[in-house]
Amino acid sequence: MKDRPPMLVAGIGELRTTLDFERSVGRSVGFVPTMGFLHDGHASLMRRAAEETDVVVASIFVNPLQFGPSEDLASYPRDLARDVEIAAGAGVDLLFVPGVEEMYPAGRVLTNVRVAGVSETLDGASRPGHFDGVATVVAKLFAIVGPARAYFGEKDFQQLAVVRRMAADLSFPVTVVGCPTVREPDGLAMSSRNSYLSAEERAAAPVVHRALQAGVQAVEAGERDPAAVRAAMEAVVAGEPLGRLDYMAVVDAESLAVPDVLSGNLRLLAAVRFGRARLIDNVGVTA
Repeated sequence: MKDRPPMLVAGIGELRTTLDFERSVGRSVGFVPTMGFLHDGHASLMRRAAEETDVVVASIFVNPLQFGPSEDLASYPRDLARDVEIAAGAGVDLLFVPGVEEMYPAGRVLTNVRVAGVSETLDGASRPGHFDGVATVVAKLFAIVGPARAYFGEKDFQQLAVVRRMAADLSFPVTVVGCPTVREPDGLAMSSRNSYLSAEERAAAPVVHRALQAGVQAVEAGERDPAAVRAAMEAVVAGEPLGRLDYMAVVDAESLAVPDVLSGNLRLLAAVRFGRARLIDNVGVTA
């Protein structure tokens, strides 16, 4: 682990040239795409990349394509100096920090990447167009970085599924690696949007993880009706006045479809609002 400031790169051409040289002398590349305001969840991805590859590049880009008209693009938290410090401690060599004009020089984006099926339910239904924006910017980042291992957190499980399918369908020379969710001691999944929570909302937010655990317990006790498992999770959230449920779901872990009868590898997913913060989380269970 290097614990020294990463080299900041703002230009696509400079990053490509640097990474092409590293690969030409036999070094492998690890890539961690982020929107910044880093926390230990991001750092865990960077540390794993540093363990498994020779050169680690992380990107910080708040992608306007994945924000809806009423969402928090302008107020999304940013702190580059802190991000550089965290990236350095996690072993990042290169920090790619492009501006919007570098990523989208024409202003308007006429080409969009859409992954049908896995992008259409859950967050895809709640945030129309969100995963098109995610898939488009990740495809662009994969094309810029080139052959690499790319690390994504399982907290954004549907995003991980979308990226995996997109990378496979478009034959990117990138291995997509999913990494476990990093949690606070009370179970709350680490997220940049946790900074939006008031003290009271922060105290209430672990109800999301408790609800998911109630679903796990129902499945492990033998419940095979997805509606019954969902109801068990929703009941937990309903007991917290500060939480407003967006969705709870139990789905097949690969297809993200709701099975008629629960079996095999499943994923329980949740989205709950606390004030201006919309928190997502998920856990796996086998029936």
